[in-house]
Amino acid sequence: MILSTSERRGSARERLLARLLDAFGEALPPPEMSLREVAARIESSHALLRYHFGSLSGVLAALLKAQRSRDNEALLEAARQGTFDDVVLSIWRTYTRPEQLSRARGFFYVVGLAAYGPEAFREFVESLDDLTAVLSSLAEREGLGTKEARETADVTIAAIRGLLLQEVLTPGTCSQDAVALILRMRRGRSDTRSRGER
Repeated sequence: MILSTSERRGSARERLLARLLDAFGEALPPPEMSLREVAARIESSHALLRYHFGSLSGVLAALLKAQRSRDNEALLEAARQGTFDDVVLSIWRTYTRPEQLSRARGFFYVVGLAAYGPEAFREFVESLDDLTAVLSSLAEREGLGTKEARETADVTIAAIRGLLLQEVLTPGTCSQDAVALILRMRRGRSDTRSRGER
């Protein structure tokens, strides 16, 4: 079987991404690390990385997407067996572990770059909706209508990301109590809406 140029490029990109994941594990290369240094770490050339990922920012975005995808597999399993609240707490625990701090910093770095050039980070930006979809589905399963479930999931993910940013900027200031407060506010809003509809 003869592979097209795009298929060969895709498989080479995937092999490079696998090597990056092996080299950096759950962390990310710091933004001050050059593309040449990243290439040396995976015993490749910076020209190959530039060809397949565009820049160091492209490498970071691809790594984050792959790492988040792995995390989401575990979170999806929790969603199958747990409640909305259980999954929210799992998300918070997953991303606030001390070994995740480098990745959380990298996440906000790439998000900042994507804010200025979303088209260059389209694949990464599109992947940001995955946890919102999971939470929305859980909220519907727990009795909310489709629109309210989606809004609840959007606000919850936004609040978690805001707390995570605060944790990155001032470590130790956020606690699981802050996430519990988000969940109480969510329940209060749903309870109030239900009473108003009666």
